[in-house]
Amino acid sequence: MSQTPRTILITGATDGLGRALALRLAGPDTLLILHGRSAERAAEVQRQVRAAGGRAEVRLADLAELRQVDRLADQVLADFDRLDVLVNNAGIGFGAPGSGREQNADGVELRFAVNYLAGYHLTDRLLPRLTEAGGRIVNVASAGQYPIDFADPQLLAAYDGVTAYRRAKLAQVIATFDLADRLAAEGSPVTVNALHPATFMATGMVREAGVEPMSSVEQGVAATLELVTGPAGAASGHYYNGTAEARADAQAYDPKAREQLRALSAELVARALAP
Repeated sequence: MSQTPRTILITGATDGLGRALALRLAGPDTLLILHGRSAERAAEVQRQVRAAGGRAEVRLADLAELRQVDRLADQVLADFDRLDVLVNNAGIGFGAPGSGREQNADGVELRFAVNYLAGYHLTDRLLPRLTEAGGRIVNVASAGQYPIDFADPQLLAAYDGVTAYRRAKLAQVIATFDLADRLAAEGSPVTVNALHPATFMATGMVREAGVEPMSSVEQGVAATLELVTGPAGAASGHYYNGTAEARADAQAYDPKAREQLRALSAELVARALAP
C-alpha cells in the first residue's frame, strides 16, 4: 500500500476512539477524511489535526439513515481520487439503562442499523476506490458478540439493548469474514479485518451505559493502528482482541449464517434506498 499520499476515512471521528485515532494519525503524509454528525465537533477535530501538522477534511452524515450513508459515499468518491484505508468505527452502545427498542428512519432496529448496516453499505460503495489503492478495511467490532436469530434479527419479540448491540457487533465480524473470502477469491488486493480494540474504554458510549471503564482509549488506538498502518493489516480475514488474533463467536464461521446475513443486508439496503 503506497504511503504517499495516504488517505484514510474514519467514521465516528468526532469522539472516543475515532477522534483519538485521527489525532494519532495526523501527519503531513496522511489525508484524513473525518466523518461525524456534528459540524461543530468535526471542525474542532479538524482544527486539532491541522494544529498537529496533519491534513484533514470533514464530511457529515447521520449513519442511522442509509440515504445519508449513500450520500457520504457519493461525496467521498467525487471528492477524493484515492482511498487507502476505511475505518468503520462509528457506533452506538447499549443505550441508557432502561431505554427501549429504537429504530431508524428506514424501519431498521437502531443498533443493527448504525453499528453494522451503515458500515456494510459504506464499504460496498467505496470498495472500487479501495481496490484501486490496494487498500485496507478495518471494522471496529467488539468481543461482546451474541448469535443472530435470523427468525427475528431485529429483536421485535424480546428487545434488550445489550443483546442488540452484541448481535450487531457479531454481524460486523461475520461480514468481515465473508467479504475477505470473496475478495480473496477475486484476487483483490484489498484486506479486511475486524477487532475488539479494548474492553470498556473510557468513552461517552461506555459512560452512557453506566459501565465503569476498564481500558484507556489509548489502548484501543494502539490495537487499531496495527490494522490501519501496521503489518497485521496486510493480511485479511482475521479478528483481533486487542493486538492478539482471537476466535470470534462460532456463528461467524457458519457458512449458512454468512449467507443469511448477506441476504438480509441486501434486502434492508434495497428497501431503504428504493425510490
